Amino acid sequence: MKRFSKNFWTVIGMEFTERGSYYGVMSILSAYLVLSKAEGGLEFSKLSVGIIKSTITPLLYVLPIISGALADRYGYRKILFFSFVVMSLGYFFVGLSTSYPIVFASLLFMAIGAGFFKPIISGTIAHETDSENSSMGFGIYYWSINLGAFLFPLILVPFLKEKSYNLIFFTAAFLTGSLLFLNLFVFKEPEKPTSSKSLKQTMKEIVFVFADWRFVVMICIYSLFWICYFQMFDAMLWYVTEKMNMSAVNVEVNKILAHFMSNPTWHFDVEHITVVNAGAIIILQLLISVIVKNFKALPTIIGGVLIGSCGLLLIAITRNPWFFMLGLVIFSIGEMCAHPKFIAYIGEIAPAEKKALYLGYSSLYGVIGSLIAGFLGSGLYVFLIEKRDSPTLFWLVFVGIGLLCALGLYLFDTRMRVRQE
Repeated sequence: MKRFSKNFWTVIGMEFTERGSYYGVMSILSAYLVLSKAEGGLEFSKLSVGIIKSTITPLLYVLPIISGALADRYGYRKILFFSFVVMSLGYFFVGLSTSYPIVFASLLFMAIGAGFFKPIISGTIAHETDSENSSMGFGIYYWSINLGAFLFPLILVPFLKEKSYNLIFFTAAFLTGSLLFLNLFVFKEPEKPTSSKSLKQTMKEIVFVFADWRFVVMICIYSLFWICYFQMFDAMLWYVTEKMNMSAVNVEVNKILAHFMSNPTWHFDVEHITVVNAGAIIILQLLISVIVKNFKALPTIIGGVLIGSCGLLLIAITRNPWFFMLGLVIFSIGEMCAHPKFIAYIGEIAPAEKKALYLGYSSLYGVIGSLIAGFLGSGLYVFLIEKRDSPTLFWLVFVGIGLLCALGLYLFDTRMRVRQE
């Protein structure tokens, strides 16, 4: 295997640190914003938090379309500099602020910085690898994302939260700000492409892609699954805080930890939802990829969505903490089955000369899914759980959305096969 360059490992370090900081914050954000001030939170309403999440999360999926073009035109280092400064300031002012407008504006800063950051790393990896080692290079890239999402909420967040929630945001600000030094003194600017896209050309590409009804319909249907996924960072956090008793899990984990330390006091909290999801992906993704490698893309996506829906169904029908954990793992398995095959399927339906273009816009599922998820999740949580005390019905709604996604994909597949025949 061909060795990787210093620049490759530099951007992997950036990705690990940035994603760890991001998922560390996201693992507790929706819970922190609604906690009472006595508990260290900001006491915002769940509906107002839903508005925040339905605003900031779509930016993470739509901004890379623009920032990738800007990076090719003006240079990766300049975009990274902008990204780290804006992101760091965003985290810092969230930790410093208590008023809704300032927190909202600060989170917008964070989202803009993160959105500009995302395509730079994958673009650099594409520059630093070739046909001999690109598969391994991108494998390390995706692994670093999940490793950051696993370790930061597992180790750093509980430690900081015990002292103050603000420290989580200040630490994220420090870590992302420190990446400026890597950018200035270690990162090497990749060669500029011989021709770079202008924003005008980017807009023309958007029009071209959206003129393909197959692509648009597929994105809209698949986004239903991601409405369910984004509840892991919103409604699921409130549910664990307010409705779940995780004592049985705490007792068993502390029995294991007692072999390595005296008087362990570990307890399952909201940040561990992210830990379970990322940990399951780290452990199982390779195995699942091997299992589904030779399966057709669209049926595998449908199967993954159904598996994810089964995970939510398990969470809906019981409050047993072990079944709750199992439900999270099953949902993660569904995600692991569906998402890689979704990317493969977009490549299949794209015109041969436009595959890269279509793959670049395939992340629009996240724009639609997250745009709806914040509003829908917070509204239903207040209506069904807080006012009617019906958590089972709440989760069954999202099971239904998952099943609707699977049905939509099946009908889409049927229509596509009929047209091909």
